[in-house]
Amino acid sequence: MTTQYLIEQASAAQPALAATPSTFTWWKSADGQNWRAYVDGPPDTSGKATEIQLLTALQGASHGVSGNYHYIVETDIATAAEEEFNAWYNTEHLPGLSRVPGTVRAQRYLRLSSSPRYIACYELLSPAVMESPAWLAIRHTAWSARIRPMFMNTVRQLFIRHTP
Repeated sequence: MTTQYLIEQASAAQPALAATPSTFTWWKSADGQNWRAYVDGPPDTSGKATEIQLLTALQGASHGVSGNYHYIVETDIATAAEEEFNAWYNTEHLPGLSRVPGTVRAQRYLRLSSSPRYIACYELLSPAVMESPAWLAIRHTAWSARIRPMFMNTVRQLFIRHTP
């Protein structure tokens, strides 16, 4: 299995895109302050590279097209709650959100060093997908209400596909 990396750059300045392989998909945060890309193999870039492990990858209801939006939720969870947290993500939350129209793909990663350790990524056709009744129904289940207060060091951020 190929090692994967998350490349992050906290800067309003554009990364040195010419120095990165054309296979990179760069995402710029909606506030313009952060950049990220997911790559296979050791990256050759000036950004911060963190080794990650793919846990789950699901095709979304709108697979087959490129989404221009990338919503991420990163969080830590107490060791005692990890089993239920992973069961919730694997059986209810990620599959449910992947089935929402406008979701292209849903993935989960484990950051192998540093924090937050868990990363959930949703490639979307539009930010409006996150406001749809179908998306909100999955976010507001009883199991979600029980798990979400266990999140620690949580980061939620919307990114936009960068096309040079």
